[in-house]
Amino acid sequence: MEEEDHEVVIVGAGIAGLATAVALKRVGVRALVLEKSEGLRATGAALTLQSNAWLALDALGVAHELTTIYAPLTGGNITSLDTGASQKVNFPKSDKHGIRAIHRKALLEALAKELPEDTIRYSSKLKSVVNQAEEGSSYAVIHMENGASIKAKALVGCDGVHSVVARWLGLTTPVDSGRWAVRGLAIFPEGHGLNHELQQFVTIGKRAALVPLNDKEFYWFLTIKFSSKGEEMPHDPELIKRQVLENFAKEFPKSYLNIVQHSDLSTLTWAPLMFRFPWDIIFGKVSKGNITVAGDAMHPMTPDLGQGGCSALEDAVVLGKHIGDLIIRHKKLVAGDQMAEALERYVKERRWRAAGLITSSYLTGWVQQDGSGWLMRFLRDKVYGRFYSKIFNFINYDCGKLPTIDSSLNCELENDPSKIN
Repeated sequence: MEEEDHEVVIVGAGIAGLATAVALKRVGVRALVLEKSEGLRATGAALTLQSNAWLALDALGVAHELTTIYAPLTGGNITSLDTGASQKVNFPKSDKHGIRAIHRKALLEALAKELPEDTIRYSSKLKSVVNQAEEGSSYAVIHMENGASIKAKALVGCDGVHSVVARWLGLTTPVDSGRWAVRGLAIFPEGHGLNHELQQFVTIGKRAALVPLNDKEFYWFLTIKFSSKGEEMPHDPELIKRQVLENFAKEFPKSYLNIVQHSDLSTLTWAPLMFRFPWDIIFGKVSKGNITVAGDAMHPMTPDLGQGGCSALEDAVVLGKHIGDLIIRHKKLVAGDQMAEALERYVKERRWRAAGLITSSYLTGWVQQDGSGWLMRFLRDKVYGRFYSKIFNFINYDCGKLPTIDSSLNCELENDPSKIN
């Protein structure tokens, strides 16, 4: 097969991959997104986006597509199942968009809508990656399982927890946290009649939440300590729901069990919670030449702060910002050392932020779910809720704006191939 040439190739059409493609489009770069699935992946049903994610979506020009559909949460409660104590959580009122739970598919569709029709190439599975020197510049060559080869001035791996690109960079394999998560979407055709508030329930070894999306739908999840490799957990959605109702969550409030009972079986998922050691990101090789990673491929983390998707959106804007600055400085998209330096600046900006989120998420889960001693009970029941708002202040972060590229230069980049060499 003849080798294809592209400016930037992105592996993975999840949140990080599509957001990165939108960010690059905003600075005049047309990316090719390779996705192994046959269409947009909606696994996970829903997610909660906090202020840092909405600032990133503002920068991408996509936030307004979603804020008109989903209302912000009005507050929340954390209830200890061991003591019955409930702690009120007040979300920061200064946020422009607040905290909103949205359908994952809606976010992917809003991002995909911003891209040219042929940007995403489905059923495209990556086989291997190599660096290739050519006429004084380096290129990434992507070999696909169907035998095709694609050459690019930059490659961004957004291919998830088990990233081929991260493995090529030499990042260590994510580790199992010892916990698993069941997630689902509950639907009440006649309306659920409940307040638009987040409800969390914690006990030793378990954490669960109910998050309303609208008047008829709830996103729910349950994370549990689970020592097996998953062989004991059924894969049939009906059996998964039964396990939650009759085993894992049988001591939970009726309000929680009622919502699980109304689950759309097609949305139920059961998966281990993985994370990358933060020091691997701090000291590891997160970029090499013109190849880097973003999203879960860089910083898989436990979901205890709800920052997986939020931080992926931050990655996209920061990467687009540094590639846009590169274009402004050189009046064109350059490859070789200049591209490598732009990716290194991106990694430098993201390295400590990502490591901090991984650490905070893991520690949050540890405080909420581990241990039955008096110290852990005190931290869980008396301390954690008081600091929940402060934790939100830590994770809320403005990743910045994308640079404005002169419209005439934008046209040159799109129409004159010499401007991207």
